[in-house]
Amino acid sequence: MLIDYQKVNIYQQDTLVLKDVTFHADEGEFIYLIGKVGSGKSSLLKTFYCELDIDMEEDGKAEVLGRKINIIRRKEVPALRKEMGIIFQDFQLLHDRNVYRNFLFVLEATGWKNRNEINQRINEVLASVDMIDHKEKMPHELSGGEQQRIAIARALLNHPKIIVADEPTGNLDPETASNIVKLLKDITRQGTTVVMSTHNIPMLDMYPGIVYRCKDGVITDVTNEYNKMDLTEDGEEE
Repeated sequence: MLIDYQKVNIYQQDTLVLKDVTFHADEGEFIYLIGKVGSGKSSLLKTFYCELDIDMEEDGKAEVLGRKINIIRRKEVPALRKEMGIIFQDFQLLHDRNVYRNFLFVLEATGWKNRNEINQRINEVLASVDMIDHKEKMPHELSGGEQQRIAIARALLNHPKIIVADEPTGNLDPETASNIVKLLKDITRQGTTVVMSTHNIPMLDMYPGIVYRCKDGVITDVTNEYNKMDLTEDGEEE
């Protein structure tokens, strides 16, 4: 299991945001977090990469990629994050350098040294999101959808086991948003787990996955509510 939370409490400063959280993520799963603004979706995601601390009951559990994050040391956090890809709604590309140098910055910061291997990996991830021809472009020369594709490619650089995406389609038009979610869904076929928060409920029908809802300080697995269709033997809906 890549993420295993049992009886976890999540705080923003002194405010309890989510209580008694049970959440699981396994290899290759596509997981949605839904709920209103302020319901705790982003807070939960931040705990996975130790941006936000957690509390838990004595018999609780909080493990991410084999680490007990309730007792993880700060010096161990960079190694954890290296095994994850993080995608933000506002892309967070470095605007003073082109796409290639954005990626070069990430790889060098995470220990890559061989320039041939660096170039090969950058080309691989750009090709995977169909953006290989945009390597020399500056972020401001790209559309919102193109910037999000670049952000996804950047998240893939270190072969992550988990991609955490916080409202990755929030600033995109419906068609572009659909293409981005399809791209993330396709990534799970390679064994990478994707956990994404979203307000874009129609996507849950277009690209089914596991669904957790954050509401009134509680997180609940509501997958069955979004997989209601029962078919008879001749293929017609009952």
